[in-house]
Amino acid sequence: MRLIYFLIVCLLLSACTPKPAEFKTGVWRGLIDMQGQQLPFNFEVAKDDSGYKVYLLNAEEKLLQDEITVTHDSVKIVMLIFDIELQAKINGNTLSGTYIKNYDPKNKLPFTATFGEDYRFVKKGTASTNFTGKYQLTFRSEKESYPAVGVIKQEDNLVTGTFLTPTGDYRYLQGNVIENKVWLSTFDGNHAFLFSAFIDGDSLRGDFYSGKTSHETFSGIKNENAALPDLESLTFLKEGQDRISFSFPDVDQNMISPSDEKYDKKVLILQLFGTWCPNCMDETKFLAQWYKENNQRGVEILGLAYERKPDFEYASGRVKKMKEKLNVPYDFVIAGTNDKVKAAETLPMLNKVIAFPTTIFIGKDGKVKHIRTGFEGPGTGIYYEQFKERFNQIVNELLAEDLSSKK
Repeated sequence: MRLIYFLIVCLLLSACTPKPAEFKTGVWRGLIDMQGQQLPFNFEVAKDDSGYKVYLLNAEEKLLQDEITVTHDSVKIVMLIFDIELQAKINGNTLSGTYIKNYDPKNKLPFTATFGEDYRFVKKGTASTNFTGKYQLTFRSEKESYPAVGVIKQEDNLVTGTFLTPTGDYRYLQGNVIENKVWLSTFDGNHAFLFSAFIDGDSLRGDFYSGKTSHETFSGIKNENAALPDLESLTFLKEGQDRISFSFPDVDQNMISPSDEKYDKKVLILQLFGTWCPNCMDETKFLAQWYKENNQRGVEILGLAYERKPDFEYASGRVKKMKEKLNVPYDFVIAGTNDKVKAAETLPMLNKVIAFPTTIFIGKDGKVKHIRTGFEGPGTGIYYEQFKERFNQIVNELLAEDLSSKK
């Protein structure tokens, strides 16, 4: 009798347990509400024996998100290596929820999505204004201004492109021309960027919205020779300094220094980065593959992580996850927080830390040879190819140095 009673109870409980809602596979169009604007983005849902997968779609890019949990009528999408989530209720063909930055509980934005919609701002059509070209621009906020290069490609009313700045690029942008105005957006799990602009002759002016509060304006002119300042001159060693010295813990709390035997008489590349930084993610992908192909030549890479919180366990946990997700073979240390002023204090031989990422090239003699601010990622097209060419040129020159001639 007890066995029968037990089986009946189990059947009743299972009957009362709601089945998870169906998270429909295919293309969705998401919207993030921010600063009175709506940022559109597209994503694709797939499902296999291992569960759900979500791909964020930005122009040519498909970013895999593989931590998807569907419980009852809700879905949670962990954003790749970032400490960020989309949480939403599933209601047939729609989602309704929140975009959440877990490291900053107040930083939440409303999020919705509709299944089966594959357009960005408007459905395909024609446009009377053509924005194709390169632009020499200046971005301005209440606190600062900085130069930028805009690269825009338009076919009918479909637009792709990016903006390059001295601290990095705004990755893959996608959008449409609506009447005489261009709209571009990206959502890569961290960046929630929205741009709009008008063109008048060769002059471009517009607005840039980022996340919950940041707003900048930009303006400039069409210029096929548009260029940034020399990115190898912005960050440099103070007078009288020729080396980088530090002792930081790795993710297992072992103290690491550039003077360690592992780096002796080798070319050493230091990567100042953070797991919260999409440009750093792009650089890490490049460096990880490059290291696998080149480390036997006498080159080492060491990542210096500057994370969102000073807590070591939090920071090391983020770095360990990033290493696993991106299959990164080189080492990392926990160097500090993402505050640029405080980051500069950890490396007092530098004039300042302007950007994450920043890349420091150290020769076989232990002396700093080059420092490059920012990173031109794969979304920048020819600029990315030029970066790779310059990167390899620097390393090849450092590997060719003869230490015996310097004794």
